[in-house]
Amino acid sequence: MTAPTTRTFNTAGPIVPEMHYYIPPLQRAGCDRLLRLVESSQYFVVYAPRQTGKTTALFALRDALNAGAYGAVYANLEGAQAPDDDVEQAMRTILGRLASEARRTLGDEFLSRHRRALLEEYGPKDALREALGRWAEASPKPLVLLLDEADGFRDETLLAILHQLRADYPRRHDGFPRSVALCGLRRVQDYTLSSTSPFNIADISLRLGDFSETEVVDLLGQHTTETGQRFTDSAVEALWGATRGQPWLVNALAAHACFDDPDGSARNRDITSESISAARERLILRRPVHFQHIARRLKEDRVRRVMEPVLAASEEWPRLANEDVEYVRDIGLIASDPPVRVANPIYREVIPRILSRDADERLTNDSARYLQSDGSLDVILLLTEFRQFFRENAEWWSRDFAYGEAAAQVLLQAFLQRVVNAGGVVAREYGLGMGRTDLRIEWRKRGRPQVFVIECKVRRTRDGLEEVIRKGAAQTAGYMDRSGAEEGHLVIFDSDRNKSWEEKIFDREVKVRRTSRPERGDEPTGAEWQAVPATESPAPTDRGIRIWGL
Repeated sequence: MTAPTTRTFNTAGPIVPEMHYYIPPLQRAGCDRLLRLVESSQYFVVYAPRQTGKTTALFALRDALNAGAYGAVYANLEGAQAPDDDVEQAMRTILGRLASEARRTLGDEFLSRHRRALLEEYGPKDALREALGRWAEASPKPLVLLLDEADGFRDETLLAILHQLRADYPRRHDGFPRSVALCGLRRVQDYTLSSTSPFNIADISLRLGDFSETEVVDLLGQHTTETGQRFTDSAVEALWGATRGQPWLVNALAAHACFDDPDGSARNRDITSESISAARERLILRRPVHFQHIARRLKEDRVRRVMEPVLAASEEWPRLANEDVEYVRDIGLIASDPPVRVANPIYREVIPRILSRDADERLTNDSARYLQSDGSLDVILLLTEFRQFFRENAEWWSRDFAYGEAAAQVLLQAFLQRVVNAGGVVAREYGLGMGRTDLRIEWRKRGRPQVFVIECKVRRTRDGLEEVIRKGAAQTAGYMDRSGAEEGHLVIFDSDRNKSWEEKIFDREVKVRRTSRPERGDEPTGAEWQAVPATESPAPTDRGIRIWGL
């Protein structure tokens, strides 16, 4: 097959250097450390979220080892994972996959000749150990195994694999694979399923991380070098800001902007921040497989326990199990460093959309109803109608929604998103310890762009209403100031189920005034704004904040 004249950004499967722009995979994975682990005969775990370049790195490691003193075989074990935890079938498939890869990569026919007889003689609980031992004895080079998707097996099969690898580990210098890497989504601690620690021979876990900002610039620069098409500085900043270096997202946004967009495919046009924003929205609306993986993860209890308080922007940090936090971090849904927060802005936008799909059929998509004669967006009408929608739907939604603590905020975001899709963007900020969810609507249907800020707070039964309003209005003013917004709205959801709707629902406006400015380099918090007492005359620089009680 003739290689394409122009490489592309890869969004499916391992990198093919002749076809794709790429960052050298062993550079990302830490080549020197990986080689040291093999040379010191270590068994170890390589883990990373899906679609981050793990398989590409394993291929590169395999090829580097085979160019030297080792016989390395990569095998993807996903096809051996049976839903009924059939150990015998799994072992048959694993041995078959290893035999096929050894024949293709090394020209080694040992397993192809002997695997069926070994499985029949030793059975599923011991055939893998015996096969690997005899294969290692017959191999002219020390064997290295790179076993991908190794963490996807059910309990009995996973235990059988780990026990057999552990059993002859002491013989790895003369009668067993010299080094084994188990590769998947999880770190080594998650492979120890019982007190006997079946894989305690491996205490090293290496995580393949996201792209650095420098690597993102390098990747985009390859496209510029080959095509002459430039990414403006603001486009690079927008792409990095939206993805925080998540490899699949970086490639997907760049591919949309440079190849799928008719304007972007004209190589004499620069890729701008507007190009990236448009690509981002198209990507989200397309609901690719990458987002379907996220949807499945969000159904897991250990993921929900972490993500629910994050989405609800809980002011008080709940007691989260460390193993749950590490798991959600390992699969890439939260950032790799504290505090606990969603990993990147695209995920912050996608996750509420995924969770609110059950409400979609009840939501309007008629944005024209909320447009004024000059094409501007009437956010007051939008929130007025949301208040009625919430009153009619809050009971079933909070009852049926798995992420109950975040139910109100997610429903508001879903309502806004369906309306704004026709001519704007809803940006979200939330996280543990914030005590609020920050929403920013950027509307650009016709005429001048508009920016609106909507802050959400949950009023607990112990919270005084006036204190919630005072604090929330100041925070909203601070967010307006940072965003350049022309309107600010504070939505307060009352969590007291014993109150009637008549007691909860209200709207009014308060004035806030800047009383100080943050020190240079400090992040504005809202503390520099204070509510203006009703007895004082307003000043021209005061900001009006509309308060909505629900």
